[in-house]
Amino acid sequence: MPKFACHSVDYKPPVALRNRHLQSVIASVPPRRSLVRQAAAGFLSDSRQVVIDCGEGVRMLGYHTEALGPKSKGLVVMLHGWEGSADSTYILSVAPKLVAAGYSVFRLNFRDHGGSQHLNRELFHSCRLQEVVDAIAWIQRNYRAEELFLTGFSLGGNFSLRVAAEAHNANINIARVIAVCPVLDPAQTMIALDAGWSGYQSYFIRKWSRSLKLKQRAFPQLYQFNRLRDFKTLSAMTEHFVLSYTEYPDLHTYLSGYAITGDRLSDLRIPAVMLLAEDDPVIPFYGLQDMRPSDFLQVYRSEKGGHCGFISDMQLNSWVDGFILRQLDAAE
Repeated sequence: MPKFACHSVDYKPPVALRNRHLQSVIASVPPRRSLVRQAAAGFLSDSRQVVIDCGEGVRMLGYHTEALGPKSKGLVVMLHGWEGSADSTYILSVAPKLVAAGYSVFRLNFRDHGGSQHLNRELFHSCRLQEVVDAIAWIQRNYRAEELFLTGFSLGGNFSLRVAAEAHNANINIARVIAVCPVLDPAQTMIALDAGWSGYQSYFIRKWSRSLKLKQRAFPQLYQFNRLRDFKTLSAMTEHFVLSYTEYPDLHTYLSGYAITGDRLSDLRIPAVMLLAEDDPVIPFYGLQDMRPSDFLQVYRSEKGGHCGFISDMQLNSWVDGFILRQLDAAE
């Protein structure tokens, strides 16, 4: 199947939590969302909001939290998924554990995410890689961490790997990258979302529409999104915004622009770890066969887990939190 030598992981969910849709949904909705946020209350109060100047008028919003203990093991920059934020449940689940283990954490919002629609005139899209590279370069310069790590979920995992492939051109020194359920081939993901369980499609259309309305409110002279209710599929909605608000001539060219399949990671020179679930309903596992192997990339596969789920017990704890921490400690 894939050209990669995949490492199996020891994740085994309870029988009642083996359904891939249940794993994908329960990881980020009540009651787990409430439990995670309650447990992260101290971490959140210790976090400091930062607006990053990425150059050329681009600004991005993030939050920095110092490590507990006399000396930090390094700084972990965390990237969320599409229409998520620095406060997404999967971020807030693991980030306090990293701080308690001696790592500083910087949770970065992409453009137009996490309530940052007012910071930039132009809309977010997934090919805006350079501003994320610039943001991480800014973080490294300003926090002067001896070791900088990058971890991301879903689209954030995709960005993490693309940033790592560009790191040597941007003078960014990244010690290790951990990508959880990263988007491999966006075209395959688009098909999976449109053709799969309708709950995913309606969820993303609803969240994207809400974000666009906030953008319109911030820049009413630029945007009037009057057709949002007309879109019935994510592909139709994405195509409209690609043709109307980006330089890409068609949907295929845009989606190919942020794929990490083929030789996109051929310039990767940083140790990187990718965790995939074979039953992920959003990121088709077979996309891995279209990626060129890299000596710097290790792929871990799990039979179960859904999309960024990996809930390990009936108390709704996350197995992936420990996986990330072990991977970071292995880099020391």
